[in-house]
Amino acid sequence: MALSLKEKMVLLCAVLCLLITPSIAELPRFKHPLNESQQSLHFLVVGDWGRKGTHNQSFVANQMGMVGEKLNIDFVISTGDNFYEDGLKGVDDPAFYESFVDIYTAPSLHKTWYSVLGNHDYRGDVEAQLSPVLKEKDSRWLCLRSFILDGEIVEFLFVDTSPFVDQYFEEPGEHTYDWEGVLPRMSYLSQLLVDVNSTLAKSKAKWKMVVGHHTIYSAGHHGNTDELKHILLPILETNNVDAYINGHDHCLEHIIDKNSGIHFLTSGGGSKAWSSDVKPWNLEELKLYYDGQGFMSMQITENNADIIFYDVSGKPLHTWSISKEPKLAWI
Repeated sequence: MALSLKEKMVLLCAVLCLLITPSIAELPRFKHPLNESQQSLHFLVVGDWGRKGTHNQSFVANQMGMVGEKLNIDFVISTGDNFYEDGLKGVDDPAFYESFVDIYTAPSLHKTWYSVLGNHDYRGDVEAQLSPVLKEKDSRWLCLRSFILDGEIVEFLFVDTSPFVDQYFEEPGEHTYDWEGVLPRMSYLSQLLVDVNSTLAKSKAKWKMVVGHHTIYSAGHHGNTDELKHILLPILETNNVDAYINGHDHCLEHIIDKNSGIHFLTSGGGSKAWSSDVKPWNLEELKLYYDGQGFMSMQITENNADIIFYDVSGKPLHTWSISKEPKLAWI
């Protein structure tokens, strides 16, 4: 079921045709108001975390709670692989409590968690993670395949990236993926790409950011995701996206593409990390690569997006400020 080069060309042609006749339906949209006193948004980003507290997940959660309190965060973004190894078995799976409810207990983390699905989540009952039943169990939980978060000055587009990856269809190995709701794959991806382009093109927000599970560019274990690089990235570039935020590689990473200027921010250190697993990369682009556990914070105002990466002990590893006026970046 992998997409051949010919099929990818057909997919792109289908997208172009669909763009001529825009979809009547729109992605689900949620609004999150600015902090009135500061006219800003503060949030944390964590990915690849759901291991029932093991592999330092509990330690990362503890530090997230303290940083979240200090920054008075508005919400949390999860970049996927929310429940290892094989997602949830159903809405009553105790892993929802063991890996989420009973781990992220700090008062500062009792804010909405805007979450996407990772490839490990697709190995379980996908509809369980998407079910409103989980929100009844814990009101923080919000997980959809793809959706929009309108933060007034910033618009986040959360994209379901697993269906793009050929390997999961062509060489799943011993794993079974729950593709109900995705098949037929070509139709699903075509419509998703149309929705992504339409959302970004219509956005009037000062900042535009895209969130997905899989890497586009990464020096980590998984490296680049070619399908996203060839099919999704051109849409991001065309629509002047500021940042792409992801997990998948179990590390903390910051790459600035020298051509597009897009910031690629990997926050996949929520639990198990891969030590010393890094590929060569242009050091002019690679601003941070940390092969340990941790998470990221971001504060967005009208003119600046301030990023901090933290390790498992809460120590800041890397800070960066992206400025809109003038458009510069500095350490």
